Amino acid sequence: MAVTIQYLVVRNGIEKMSFTNKKDADAYDRLLDLAEHLDELLAAAPVALGEEEREALALYLAQHQDQLSGPKKKSAPKAKADKAADIKAVA
Repeated sequence: MAVTIQYLVVRNGIEKMSFTNKKDADAYDRLLDLAEHLDELLAAAPVALGEEEREALALYLAQHQDQLSGPKKKSAPKAKADKAADIKAVA
């Protein structure tokens, strides 16, 4: 017989998801915290959303939070310029 450790994410007494490692369970719990916060924010928004739509939108936004800030700027050219300045300063 094998022993398996499972981490359960429970919200309001309802089991939402189970994981086999703590890191993934904690990440999902943080995602649900963010979705809950976004749901409260959307409830106060000047648009009319039903409760199910608002919760679905809040979860979607939480799952795609990395895309909300827009495209990432590349800083590689600046790093090259800094290295060039350091080389000239040493010479």
